[in-house]
Amino acid sequence: MFIKNVFFTFGSFFFQIFQNLRKIYLNSPIYNNKISKIDDKSIFYKPSQNILDALIKFNKKKYNIEDFSLNSVWKKSNNLSNKNFKNLHSFFWLFTLDLKSSQKITQNIIFNWIGENDKYKEDIWDLDILSKRIISWISNSKLTYENSEPNYRLQFNILIKKQTNHLINEIKISKKLDDKIIGCTAIILVGLSYGDSFYLRFGIDLLKQLLKFSLDANSFPKSRNLRQLVFYLKYLIVIRELLKESQTSIPDFLDEKIFYLGKSYNLLCANKKTGALFNGNFEDSTKDFDDYLNFHEYKFKDDINEVGGYIILRDKKKSLAIDVGKVPEKKFSKDYQAGLFSFELEYLGEKVISNSGYFQDHKHQLNIISKSSATHSTLVLNNTSFIGFERDKHGHMLVSKNFKILNKEIKLEKNFWFLKAAHDAYSKSFGVIHERQLSYLHEINKLEGCDTLIKTKNFNTTNFEIRFHLLPEINITKLLNNETILIESNNSGWKFTCKNYKIDIETGLYFGKKNKYLENKNILIAGKTIPEEQKIFWDIAKI
Repeated sequence: MFIKNVFFTFGSFFFQIFQNLRKIYLNSPIYNNKISKIDDKSIFYKPSQNILDALIKFNKKKYNIEDFSLNSVWKKSNNLSNKNFKNLHSFFWLFTLDLKSSQKITQNIIFNWIGENDKYKEDIWDLDILSKRIISWISNSKLTYENSEPNYRLQFNILIKKQTNHLINEIKISKKLDDKIIGCTAIILVGLSYGDSFYLRFGIDLLKQLLKFSLDANSFPKSRNLRQLVFYLKYLIVIRELLKESQTSIPDFLDEKIFYLGKSYNLLCANKKTGALFNGNFEDSTKDFDDYLNFHEYKFKDDINEVGGYIILRDKKKSLAIDVGKVPEKKFSKDYQAGLFSFELEYLGEKVISNSGYFQDHKHQLNIISKSSATHSTLVLNNTSFIGFERDKHGHMLVSKNFKILNKEIKLEKNFWFLKAAHDAYSKSFGVIHERQLSYLHEINKLEGCDTLIKTKNFNTTNFEIRFHLLPEINITKLLNNETILIESNNSGWKFTCKNYKIDIETGLYFGKKNKYLENKNILIAGKTIPEEQKIFWDIAKI
């Protein structure tokens, strides 16, 4: 351990020296000259703005540039929050402008920005911000480029390519996958818009490498993050539409990845008001993106029930979503949550049983809480998550161990859904294998559950808890018999029953709103493990 710590200290020391030297180089005239080597080509392909609609928040209200006073804001931007700073310098706010806005004012603002920031600046030329700025400037060309003065057009073209050259240098060493995908999109767009085969080829080749690295054999994100699934699909479709509109050949790998990502999206995310709260996800309607897909005539097959470690059983009225997946590799696990065998039950578009969601800010203590098994609708031993986490040098909580999924079984019949699986994550610590069995009886709208604790040679007695989390707005009432709890939602009423163990109502935290928390309730079954095989039966029936 001592030697490991010594190597870590020396490694950190030399890494810091390297970073400082690199910073000096990036701010030097030598580097500025290097990225300033460009050609004199001008924009000839201007993408239709509706292609980029997948990447921006839909807003019915469009603003006029005259409503803003931005000419001097670049000198004052240090007073902004980090989020607002990024939004400002990314220029993604251009997408909210009415096309009747003044071209002159818009171009004036960009020209002022160029005057202040035409050389590398650490924050403003960050990979994410820079990539979005390139995309926004080119995609909003009706405001940013058309009918402009020759000197403005020259400066505009120079800085687009200068930023792209820097982007190519940075994207090679960046570890941020999502930012690299955005960067590829920007580079490809520059290649298409300026007819530059080097940029185009570089962007497409890198994109292919990134997808091979970050997607599994079924083209599902190795992180198992549902938000990343949607993110990848959005950007890949935008890239495809740009290639299609510019009459550029579409690589086979791009069509293949969209096909499989689309199937996964259709199963897990499509037509959802809130989204399934597993592994990094929080409430976010997919309606705008669903409309985008329909507009561009993307239809994905509905022929799978399992992908990426998630099983979704559904019909027209209800759905049952269960996490039965393995832990991602450590390098893909920063948004992983310890919710193995947790489930969400939805009826008429409303969740009856939920998970608690994800607190995204990894610097906050609530991020750690939201990653715990206790914030999921599953079983917990000794108030301990089935998997541990350790913090990396960036502050992200990454997984520190693994486990095996055992005896997975699924049956789908006309009036009957059945799922059974087990895991050994608690075997070493507590000598227990957890098996969960779920059966849904369609004719009576009843979900029957059984959590079985199977003993191993390492067994030692401990506490167990099984939680069933509810949305904050749901009302529940415990009956006097101490074995029944009534659940009241907007669309339906349900009865939760457990006859062989104590049940109670517990107050918890809900993280379904992005980086916010609300108080919620959960149903709790609690007890102690015993040396024999132990079965905890419970059911949820529609009233």
